[in-house]
Amino acid sequence: MTTLAPHEALEIHEAINFKTLCLAKSKLMQGLVFDQELKDLMQKDVEQSLQGLTDLQALYKRAPFSAPVPEKRPTPILN
Repeated sequence: MTTLAPHEALEIHEAINFKTLCLAKSKLMQGLVFDQELKDLMQKDVEQSLQGLTDLQALYKRAPFSAPVPEKRPTPILN
């Protein structure tokens, strides 16, 4: 397994942070939306973001420094 360069690891870390923020926003906004088609699109975004985060976390494990990746994911306020 190849180790990432430090700058690559930091860029992946930034992408993980950004995707986590987008995921939290999509989950929160679902509770404010009444249009079912828009809700479905937002749910698809949530599912794709979760997959993207899983992929990024797998890459981040190759970072040259040790930093734990949290396992917690945002939970919806309203279902």
